[in-house]
Amino acid sequence: DEGESRLLFLGSPEELPQHQRDGVIGVPIACQSEGALEVYVEPFLPKPHLVVVGRSPAVDTLARLGRAMDWETVVVDDGGSLQDHPDAERVVTSLNLSLAGVRADSFVVIATQGHYDEDALERALESPAGYVAMVASRRRAGAVRGYLRDRGVTEESLTRVRTPAGLDLGATTHEEIAVAILAEMVAQRAAARASERTAAPAATETVHEAIDPVCGMVVDVATARQRSVHDGRTYYFCSAGCRAAFEADPAASLARA
Repeated sequence: DEGESRLLFLGSPEELPQHQRDGVIGVPIACQSEGALEVYVEPFLPKPHLVVVGRSPAVDTLARLGRAMDWETVVVDDGGSLQDHPDAERVVTSLNLSLAGVRADSFVVIATQGHYDEDALERALESPAGYVAMVASRRRAGAVRGYLRDRGVTEESLTRVRTPAGLDLGATTHEEIAVAILAEMVAQRAAARASERTAAPAATETVHEAIDPVCGMVVDVATARQRSVHDGRTYYFCSAGCRAAFEADPAASLARA
C-alpha cells in the first residue's frame, strides 16, 4: 500500500529468528510440507493522474511541473495539440473528461481563465475526480458557481470545487500558483495514504478458498488435490501430510483450527 519494495521470508515460526535482519519481514507458515522461501515484492503503482483544462500560462506551468514530478499529465484543450503543450503526455481536444482517463483519484484543474469556464467546471463536476480546482479570482469563481447553480448543479457538487486553487502560500505568479496547487495535491495524496493505513480492513467472505484445519494455510478449493470428508463436511488440505494428520484425529485438528 505504501509503494515500497519488501523482502519477505516465509518459513516455520522456529526459523524466523534465524533470518531476522534489517529490511526483511518474517511471515510464519505452519505447513507440514516444510521448506522456506524468500520473496522480493516490488509494487508497480499507477502514477498520480493530473488533468489540466484550458490553454493558458497556468496550464503549461502545471504540465511542466507535473512532468518534473513524474505524474501522468493530460491537457484538455479544444483546439490544442502536443506541439502546443510539449510537457503533456497527451492532449485531449474534447471536454468529455472520460477521454482524459479521469478516475476517482484524478486531480482536475480548470485553468480556462475566462474561456468556457462554466462548461469546463460543469464537466469536471460530472466526473468522478476526487480533486477539482479552478484557477480564478474569488469574484470570477463566485460568478461561475452562480451560473452553474442556476443550471441546477447541486450545492453538494459545487462544494467540491477548490477555489482559489492550491494552498494559501501568498502566490501571485503563474509559477507560484502552480506550486501551491501541486502542494495541495501532494498533501491530499499523503492524507489519503494515511487514512488507508489506519482504516480497519473490511471483512470479506471468499467462497473459493478454504483453510487447512491442520496448518492454517489458505487452500484453493477448485485445485486442491487433498480432501477429506468428516461428519458430512469436506475439508481441504495443502498437502498429503496435513490430510493424514487430520484423518488420524479429526477432533484434535478441528479443536486447534
